[in-house]
Amino acid sequence: MSTDPGSKDRPDSRPEQAGAVPAARPAPPAGAVPAAGPAPVDAAGPGAEPVLRLTEVRKTYGAAVVLADIGLDVPAHSVTALIGASGSGKSTLLRCVNLLEDVDDGAVFLDGEEITDPRTDQDAVRRRIGVVFQAYNLFPHMTVLDNITLAPRRVHRVPRAVAEGEARELLGRLGLADRAGEYPDRLSGGQQQRVALLRAVATRPRLLLLDEITAALDPELVGEVLAVVRDLKEQGMTMVIATHEMAFAREVADQVCFLDAGVIRERGTPAEVFGAPVQQRTREFLRRITEAGRL
Repeated sequence: MSTDPGSKDRPDSRPEQAGAVPAARPAPPAGAVPAAGPAPVDAAGPGAEPVLRLTEVRKTYGAAVVLADIGLDVPAHSVTALIGASGSGKSTLLRCVNLLEDVDDGAVFLDGEEITDPRTDQDAVRRRIGVVFQAYNLFPHMTVLDNITLAPRRVHRVPRAVAEGEARELLGRLGLADRAGEYPDRLSGGQQQRVALLRAVATRPRLLLLDEITAALDPELVGEVLAVVRDLKEQGMTMVIATHEMAFAREVADQVCFLDAGVIRERGTPAEVFGAPVQQRTREFLRRITEAGRL
């Protein structure tokens, strides 16, 4: 099989191993969350450069191989879901993409630029990537409004009035307009996570990484957070999502990658991976998920 990370082969192509604010644009439909801004020139299409590309990425902690020869293409305006058991490498992969972890081998490209090159301006790269973690990570001493507008004002030099106006519009679309002056400890977990999503979107990133964003939520709060992700997908945001929400991954993803022991064992459309998995390890994982009532 081909070793090209963009290969259309369903199972992973390698043997298994151990181990400034953009110009004004039309407003989105009422209730929707604006995504990253105008569609880039290299919009998704046959032969288009992927927004994100990983080639032969390897990451180790001591003798432990956490990621092994990871190859992955993420086209513009698409959603890639990373599924797999805890410890399979999903979060580490996202941290490598955002340069929170160094890779030991291989390369990560954003819009064709190798961002793992030691000469790369890492701060400039991070300004193009939004990240939301499961722990919210809102600044407790700042109001909701200040949490959302901090990066646009400090990093992107957006005037305060403009940043606050856009933040209030975002909050209003999610029914959180009356929470703008509240501090995070006055919000529910679901509200805090929605604010964290808005904070990431407010910087108009090229790529959004979501790392188990519902894992710390009570079950009844999960739906309101996932609804925001659905809106972002509809607006064309390019996303990579690490998730244990299998039904949600099946619904929103364009591409699903099953990770096991740091290796992408299988990849394909949701219908392929969930409906007709090829690899035995994938079938075992999905059987256990189904028996647990999570799919």
